[in-house]
Amino acid sequence: MDKATLRPSYYKDKRGKDLFSHFKDGLLNREQLSGFYLGNIMKYLTRYREKNGVEDLEKASVYLDQLKELEKDEK
Repeated sequence: MDKATLRPSYYKDKRGKDLFSHFKDGLLNREQLSGFYLGNIMKYLTRYREKNGVEDLEKASVYLDQLKELEKDEK
């Protein structure tokens, strides 16, 4: 199964296009994208106890997976 099909609906826009597809289409350059992923990872990890618990940990995991793929693609 494709990873894109495993992502929750909140990662899709009104037309059904996945947020990460926009990034792969060049919405952000590599440095911006890396910073975006890192920022979201830190955001979700630092707030999970006070806000959404496991849901925020899952979101951090999604962004971590994206960052890992970005790094793999770079090498």
